[in-house]
Formats: sequence, structure tokens, C-alpha cells
Amino acid sequence: MSVLACQKPRILIVEDDRALNEQLSGLLEARGYQVEQSFEGDQALVAALGQKLDLILLDVLLPNLNGFQVLERLRKMRRTPVMMLTACGAEQDRITGFQQGADDYLPKPFSFTELILRIEALLRRTIGAGDQRSDPPCLTMGDLALDRNCLSVLFAGQPVELTPIQFRLLWILVLHQGEVLSKPYLYPLVLEKEFSRYDRSLDMHLSRVRRKLTGAGMAADRLQTVHGKGYVFQ
Repeated sequence: MSVLACQKPRILIVEDDRALNEQLSGLLEARGYQVEQSFEGDQALVAALGQKLDLILLDVLLPNLNGFQVLERLRKMRRTPVMMLTACGAEQDRITGFQQGADDYLPKPFSFTELILRIEALLRRTIGAGDQRSDPPCLTMGDLALDRNCLSVLFAGQPVELTPIQFRLLWILVLHQGEVLSKPYLYPLVLEKEFSRYDRSLDMHLSRVRRKLTGAGMAADRLQTVHGKGYVFQ
């Protein structure tokens, strides 16, 4: 049984292939998830902004607004976890998705088993895994304040909008201030998957977090990449 089954998370499936959309909907409903369906980009954006969702499965090639446009507009108002689904497997597409705030990226064709495992891993990170209950609910480091309960970040009183994955990465680095944390250590904690030297997803998330914090006024050297070793928050 899924560890999340009793919570009945709500998932929005955004896929213009109606057969695939229906197939995914039936698969997820059979596992106890609440499912909403959208087939067009503009329709999906309205649905995503108009209700509380735990996860959005977002195709890239959509009518009216493509998936990247939907994600870009969504991130201006919501931090709902987003997993991109696309037939475009090029590295630049993955980078674009992560830069715009995607939390995960699954290229087509994919196995339903992998999809379910990735969904459950992402929901554990964003809804809250049991091993995080021992962490303090809030962290304050100088002008930086993090609240894990509402995934909020403030720097010098100014809100900094992070996705759930970005928040999790920053939380762990701040929690271990001054300690260089390696990528192999961070991957299972932040992304819940094994480290691969060819996977740049964590680099993209770290770069995005640094850009947002420095934009709010934080010194760039507070969040450092230590070549060949990992990342550290000073």
C-alpha cells in the first residue's frame, strides 16, 4: 500500500492526448488519488490556480499555452509541485523546465511503474515525509528565515518564492550551515534518487535558489558550489 494512500492527494493531469490522459487518470484513481484532468494549456492554468492541488503532471506540447508557458505563469502565484511529461528528451528542454520551476521531469515513453514511483517520491518530499518530523519547524540564519510548515522563505523581510524542491534543498543546506554537502549525499535527501554524474537537475535547482536569494539582497558567496565536493551555505 502506498504510504500516501490515506491522505488522498489531489493530482491534476495536463495532457492533450485524451487516451493517455484517461489511462493515467484511471491508473491514479485506482491507487486512491483524487484526479482532475485538463487537455489544454490555458484550461490547465485556470484549474491549477483555482484549487488546492498536491501535484501537477504537465505535458509540454499543449494547445493554446505550452507546458513551459503554463509553468512560468503558475510559478508567479503558486508553488504546487510540477512533474513535466514530454516526448522531448533534449537536455535543453529539461534545463528549461527546471529553470522555470519544475520539480521533476519524465520523458516519454515512460513506464507506469516509474511514473508511480516518481509521483510517490515527489509527494513524500512535498507533503511531508515522516523522517522530517524531528527537524525544527523554522530556521533563522541572520536575515534569512525559513518556515517548513508553509514552505515560506524571507530574506530581510522580503518573500522569496521557491518551489518545494528548491525549499527542501535550501532547508538542508541551512540546517547544516558551514558543512559541505556532497551531491551523492543530497540526491537521495532532496530528489530521492541515486546520484548520477550526468544528471544536472540538482545543479539547476541550486542555481535557481541562489539567483532568487541574491535577487532579494543576499550575498552570493553565502550559497557556494565547492568544485568536486558539493554545496555549502555559509
